[in-house]
Amino acid sequence: METPLTKVLLAEDDRNLGNILKNYLDAKGYSTSLCINGQEAIDIFDKNNFDFCILDIMMPVKDGFEVAKEIRVRNKKIPILFLTAKSMQEDKLKGFEVGADDYITKPFSMEELLMRMQAILRRTEDSAKNTTNENIFRIGQYTFDFNRQILSIHDKDQKLTSKEAGLLQLLCTNANDVLDRSVALNKVWNDDSYFNARSMDVYIVKLRKYLKEDPTVELINVHGIGFKLVMNK
Repeated sequence: METPLTKVLLAEDDRNLGNILKNYLDAKGYSTSLCINGQEAIDIFDKNNFDFCILDIMMPVKDGFEVAKEIRVRNKKIPILFLTAKSMQEDKLKGFEVGADDYITKPFSMEELLMRMQAILRRTEDSAKNTTNENIFRIGQYTFDFNRQILSIHDKDQKLTSKEAGLLQLLCTNANDVLDRSVALNKVWNDDSYFNARSMDVYIVKLRKYLKEDPTVELINVHGIGFKLVMNK
């Protein structure tokens, strides 16, 4: 039985670059659908079951940020990688805020794009394959299912992104102890650069918001060191 091809949604308004990327990915064994604006990307996404999204940030009709937000409403788990010609950190941070798993700055090599995609897909697949209960955590009144990337309280489920889930898992395994920033960055981001440290701060703020319904749970900053998930009885 043949393994089904990984279906990729590629949204890039530069037709030449889009066609080059599509042909390259198809040659590497992916099934790629190319769109030239944000609205077209949403329309095609709604009609197909994709496994991966590659979104250019600067697109007509709807930009990549808008498209990512709408995709996240429909599917909390699908990997999203941004293509950006911008070097401003604020734009990259905004990408992570709307649910991106990674970004790559133009110009880039096809090989780097492929390696980033494969790394994201490996993390996603490894999480799906691990079906044991070893990764179910109690956080005060919350239940965190790392394998399913779901944080639950009072019959309410919050779907987490892969990075949110990875960071919360580390905090849970180090509950009531300090999680070193560098350790978290290397385990979740595979790199402890300044930019990744800034993006991790964004994720910490989001996790703190998710956990606010139980006053016995605190996610605190330990200045100059890292973070601590505190569960007060």
